[in-house]
Amino acid sequence: LPEALEKWSLDIMQKLLPRHVEIIETIDEELMNNIVSKYGTADISLLKQKLKDMRILDNVDLPASVAKLFVKTKMKKGKLLVESLESIAEADEKTEPEEEENILSETTEKKGESDSEEAPDAEKEDPEYELDPFAKYDPQLPRVVRMANLCVVGGHSVNGVAEIHSEIVKQDVFNSFYEMWPTKFQNKTNGVTPRRWIRFCNPELSAIISKWIGSDDWILNTDKLAGLKKFADDEDLQSEWRTAKRNNKMKVVSLIRDKTGYVVSPDAMFDVQVKRIHEYKRQLLNILGIVYRYKKMKEMSAKDRIKSFVPRVCIFGGKAFATYVQAKRIVKFITDVAATVNYDPDIGDLLKVVFVPDYNVSVAEKLIPASELSQHISTAGMEASGTSNMKFAMNGCILIGTLDGANVEIREEVGEENFFLFGAHAPEIAGLRQERAEGKFVPDPRFEEVKEYVRSGVFGTSNYDELMGSLEGNEGYGRADYFLVGKDFPSYIECQEKVDEAYRDQKLWTRMSILNTAGSPKFSSDRTIHEYAKDIWDISPVIMP
Repeated sequence: LPEALEKWSLDIMQKLLPRHVEIIETIDEELMNNIVSKYGTADISLLKQKLKDMRILDNVDLPASVAKLFVKTKMKKGKLLVESLESIAEADEKTEPEEEENILSETTEKKGESDSEEAPDAEKEDPEYELDPFAKYDPQLPRVVRMANLCVVGGHSVNGVAEIHSEIVKQDVFNSFYEMWPTKFQNKTNGVTPRRWIRFCNPELSAIISKWIGSDDWILNTDKLAGLKKFADDEDLQSEWRTAKRNNKMKVVSLIRDKTGYVVSPDAMFDVQVKRIHEYKRQLLNILGIVYRYKKMKEMSAKDRIKSFVPRVCIFGGKAFATYVQAKRIVKFITDVAATVNYDPDIGDLLKVVFVPDYNVSVAEKLIPASELSQHISTAGMEASGTSNMKFAMNGCILIGTLDGANVEIREEVGEENFFLFGAHAPEIAGLRQERAEGKFVPDPRFEEVKEYVRSGVFGTSNYDELMGSLEGNEGYGRADYFLVGKDFPSYIECQEKVDEAYRDQKLWTRMSILNTAGSPKFSSDRTIHEYAKDIWDISPVIMP
């Protein structure tokens, strides 16, 4: 949630939106009083941590009503600090409400006088009182508004957009808020419209679905897609299904030739990863897997290559933020690999690599119906949901992916046997990063092999030290393989071997494809919107005359 957690400057807001700041200060004070009421003062360390986690204003003086809880007694000559809540509470009971702002200084004076009376012995040390720095503004740091906390406090409802995402929100990102207001938190898994992503972009498959289901009611009621399950082994449906897929692949063959000049075979598996270019989405894992595949092919005889590998066209597409340098390096690396592999006469149609330029919705409407394998391989726990995975599944494309985002639910709906799963699980990620920081990670020899191959110069004269270096070391910005490419690499390439094995059996593969479409009803945006309307917006549909 990087955008949601962004902090806004309080000083700037006070200049531009003074009234808004007053309201935020009032909300923040009420929130802190609620926190004190819930957690009490018996465990002052817990209370302090909850206030740190939950308050809206950061590096702003605590209100006096809360700050008084964090006065410390400090003994002279450097003795240890001890919490002194009782004296402050006693003083507070004797103080009128309008005098509350002065309570801290007055209490310090009174307590000092009292202790002096009790300690006539000149050798007895007088206590001193000070406010915990936590409760005070630090002029060396900016004062900020924590926008995500403000949204949670002010919002009627808070929801994630996939089951795993909602659990992360509740158990990790906003756990303290969830403890305070558990009923405020919900899940609303994303969806996509079947009108565009099946009916409009894949008319040939749509006609087949309507024919076998017996109507086109599925366009408005996707639950009817489940009716395909009983025909998944029917040879006539499988034949029609494969024909529609090949016709869509022929359109993409033309698209690739027009946009890149590369000529690819429609008989090869179309393996597609199209999405925003980002390290957590791990296009780098995909292309390194392709490099490993290419290296193994080059080490074999022509006969062994054909026997060992299913022909593939590996298609990438997507855009990156203009200043995201590492993403640009990944795109450059993909195109460099393509320039080498696609012109290698030893490889021919066994392997092609394509980066489709200027990826957009119009391109997606062609690629998705033609795809046979789609890669959704983000580091577990980092993808909120994803929606392209839903579009691919609706069009009978089989997914390879981690247990992340909506992948978890897609796998449940289409059947575990119809989804290629690999990689670490979300609860393991923090521990794996810690293991790396402690220097305990031992990379798989195949991962070291592929990095060395990249650095050998086989893909041209470009310098890949920054890109490969991000996968090495144990700590430091841009180092230490934060997105766990090396950790998941062995699992990934082994899973890809299972993909090849399944694709060789076209009857099995087509069955898996049909069951992906039949298992996709849940991922209609119609279902998502109905859930929002019922559970959050509290509105009912209008019946049209």
